[in-house]
Amino acid sequence: MTVVEKRAEKYTYSDYLTWLDDERWEIIDGEAYNMTPAPGIKHQNVVGTTFSLLKQKLKGKPCRPFVAPTDVVLSDHDVVQPDIIVVCDEKKITEASIQGAPDLVVEVLSPATALKDKREKKALYERSAVREYIIIDPFELYVERFVLKGKRYGESEIFGPQEVLPLNSLTGIDITLWEVFEVAALDTSDRKRQPGEEK
Repeated sequence: MTVVEKRAEKYTYSDYLTWLDDERWEIIDGEAYNMTPAPGIKHQNVVGTTFSLLKQKLKGKPCRPFVAPTDVVLSDHDVVQPDIIVVCDEKKITEASIQGAPDLVVEVLSPATALKDKREKKALYERSAVREYIIIDPFELYVERFVLKGKRYGESEIFGPQEVLPLNSLTGIDITLWEVFEVAALDTSDRKRQPGEEK
């Protein structure tokens, strides 16, 4: 389970930079979250496949995908390492970190971090104006997507393992979820024709 380190004063990005490199931490609203234990194989497979699909589809486009551990500095009291991000504003990309909100954030659930991803991180990404937040559950095989409407996320949308996920924040880019979850694609060759549909 994620360990939360609390103190009277809020932790800052300056504090974060002094911590040991062999430990992974995040700061959300000034509270430090230990990112141990390391994620499992299923989690990492989904992260790797999703990142590869995005990298391939974004080739030659101005937006750039990054995979954890990449520091994303959203404020002096909010520093996170999402599983996958896509940044379309080159000015936010520095040698050390991403400074400001990515256009797209993808978090893949694991037992140790699921609650934080669904609660603290969703609230953080919403107030930081991340345009699209996607949660992938590699165990129950579904995707939950939130899209920014004004200053708040709209109602969540759910996608199954044999569906295509069109990305709202990246025009013309989608993710084939059967590849992400490594399941068979839905066979539509023998589906029943609809009235008026040609043979």
